[in-house]
Amino acid sequence: MHFCLTGQYTPRALNSIMENPTQNRYEAAKKLVEAAGGKLISMYSMSAEGPSVLTIFDVPDPTMAPVISGLVVAAGTLQNVKLTRLFTQEEIVQVRQKAAKLRGSYTPPGG
Repeated sequence: MHFCLTGQYTPRALNSIMENPTQNRYEAAKKLVEAAGGKLISMYSMSAEGPSVLTIFDVPDPTMAPVISGLVVAAGTLQNVKLTRLFTQEEIVQVRQKAAKLRGSYTPPGG
């Protein structure tokens, strides 16, 4: 399952990054995601609302996504973290097919 994690670096993390400017944060993220049984798909730095990061990763066990999120927050690396489940186009086709089957079983308000 694919997830998108965004967050802003904490002041402590930013100071550490400035002290070690060649340190590879991609490798740190990759190591964590792989330890959770997943794969880091992409990682981007952003300047919106302060220095921040956007990562997209795939984990077969969906409970590992909040574990990853919680670990980076607990470590003091990120704040204002948002974790979003992403759906591939193949998954969306399945969702649409299931919705079409269930459509007649729902009565909206006033219906």
